[in-house]
Amino acid sequence: MNKGIFITGTDTEIGKTYFSVQLVNALRARGRRVAVMKPVASGARRIEGRLRNDDALALLAAAGTDQPYETCNPFCFVPPIAPHLAASEAGVRIDIGQILSQARKLAAGADHLVVEGVGGWRVPLNESEDVAALAARLKLPVILVVGLRLGCLNHALLSAEAIHRDGVPFLGWVANRIAPAARNVDEMIETLQQHIGVPLLADLQHGATSKALDPVIDVLDRLPVAQ
Repeated sequence: MNKGIFITGTDTEIGKTYFSVQLVNALRARGRRVAVMKPVASGARRIEGRLRNDDALALLAAAGTDQPYETCNPFCFVPPIAPHLAASEAGVRIDIGQILSQARKLAAGADHLVVEGVGGWRVPLNESEDVAALAARLKLPVILVVGLRLGCLNHALLSAEAIHRDGVPFLGWVANRIAPAARNVDEMIETLQQHIGVPLLADLQHGATSKALDPVIDVLDRLPVAQ
């Protein structure tokens, strides 16, 4: 796919969407056409009779195109619970093949495809597949977003270990300073740099300019175009 990227995180509510939106903004500032996906989202509301997830809406707004909502977020559920449980309640099976088909169509018409995962790397999607399986079948390289707060070191290192073990291209990680009152944040970053095994691509604070994403875009530009 054309310069695609899969964004995962150490947990929910750690800034995957914030980073993904900032990345889309930075790519567009360089004149790139960007397609976006939040393939699976649990936690939605009805707008004019249709389910809509705020993360998916934020991605679409950042992309600034007329991309239909359903192409961004084909699996959308009301309750903010684990997606496989939300799907079960709705009588739906999350079909990774359907997501893959849509991703290919979007990638064909864009310079970059930015795909944001749901929850963390091991979150189940159906009876046999999880977020890791989705990233692997999409054949997209991965960036891990780490929300810097108490407990993040364990979550980050376990997530990185799993991504390495699964054999997908692991481009690097992003430090997201989500907890202003957190202590020893710089020391957390230093510890992760020593142990996580991939480069730190960005150190984000809310309000950061698009220049903070330049190293990420430089990495994306060096990627081969996957088929």
